[in-house]
Amino acid sequence: MMMLPKPKKSLFKRIFLSRLTPSNRTGRFLLNYIGIPLVVLFLAYVMLNDFFMLIITRHGSEFILPNIINIKDESAREILKASGLEMEITSQEYRPDRPEGTILSQYPEAGTRVKSGRTIKVALSIDEKSVVVPQLGGFSMRQAKLSIEAAGLIMGEVSWTYSDSLPESVVVFSYPTSGVEVMAGAPVNLVVNRGRLESVVYMPMLVGKTLSEARAMIEALGLKIGRVTRVRNENYLPETILEQSVDETIEIKPGEEIDLKVSTID
Repeated sequence: MMMLPKPKKSLFKRIFLSRLTPSNRTGRFLLNYIGIPLVVLFLAYVMLNDFFMLIITRHGSEFILPNIINIKDESAREILKASGLEMEITSQEYRPDRPEGTILSQYPEAGTRVKSGRTIKVALSIDEKSVVVPQLGGFSMRQAKLSIEAAGLIMGEVSWTYSDSLPESVVVFSYPTSGVEVMAGAPVNLVVNRGRLESVVYMPMLVGKTLSEARAMIEALGLKIGRVTRVRNENYLPETILEQSVDETIEIKPGEEIDLKVSTID
């Protein structure tokens, strides 16, 4: 049988392969078991890197934050979760015009561009809270004020009375009284002891009267005329009372001095 001659390789292939293919056994081993795998790994890294970068870029793309104000907290949480966002309740407030569990505010505000994974901070409405008025009788005004504020209430008006059984400037009672349930933030009024019961007088209105009339009224109440200051004022007749140092209806003790300002045209 006639043997066909083997096809000859082109000059380019002979030169190219002869340079790339190692001539010895060690070189071929390094090429097959180290060089080629490294090339494959490098190509795989390039392709996978491009793939994951595409996913990360899409994951970090920005979008418009929806408005969740006036929405129930459960629904608001689901809306944010659908966009890859978290919700954190940072404060709670009582609002009589909002149902319990309603979102009152959000940060960032609706319309802000955000990325998924962001935590949205919200304020939540809560139900009206009631507290008990603490025991205040027998405490000083300072102690009573601290107790009122610690209970979530506020200091109201202070009025005075006289008591022989309690020290001066001590709370006699409060209203609302101790032990009563009231809404958080409600005022608590105090009645404070002014001291032992003594004779007191109520300051009359002196403004507009003449100095002689005012003197007679003051002395009739057991009070005294203090400093008299004359002020030029042509709108009033001379010796007319313009100001008094103690306001009308204020309780004062007999013997106290009352300072006056009177008009003059000089």
